Amino acid sequence: MQEPRCQSSKEGEVMTEMRRVTAIRNGTVVDHIPSGHAMQVIRILRIDTARATPVSLVMNVPSDKLGRKDVLKIEDRELNQEDLDRLALIAPEASIAIIRNHAVAEKMRVELADDLVNIARCSFSNCITKNNREPLPQRMRVVAHGPLEVRCYYCGRGQEIDELIENII
Repeated sequence: MQEPRCQSSKEGEVMTEMRRVTAIRNGTVVDHIPSGHAMQVIRILRIDTARATPVSLVMNVPSDKLGRKDVLKIEDRELNQEDLDRLALIAPEASIAIIRNHAVAEKMRVELADDLVNIARCSFSNCITKNNREPLPQRMRVVAHGPLEVRCYYCGRGQEIDELIENII
């Protein structure tokens, strides 16, 4: 168990704060995930929870930025741009820290693009992208960022976030 850290408050009281999750040697920390969405992030990033590589998850912790947030630590995996594009669907305000040898090597911010190519398949059964004889890229347009509204570029059908997660490529 880790020793509590002590901090002095404004009134001169001593407060203790304990780290909720241990540090990782190498991997990725995904911070500022909207509260309650960490499991969706695990699914969208295709993290195999049955593997031997540890994944630490902290849910519903206080955040100055979001009020409440989730945090995910993934050992021995660095997220690439494709992962960040998928992550942006669920956590467009997330911050990413790449950890190497217990130190932050890189910091990145997730950014939701206006045009999502080959991130998710359209959920509409009659969309032209479902036709195997038409080898079109899977393309979605972000119509609005808040609340998130995504439409298929070809058929124009709106995509629910749960549908997008189920249809991630």
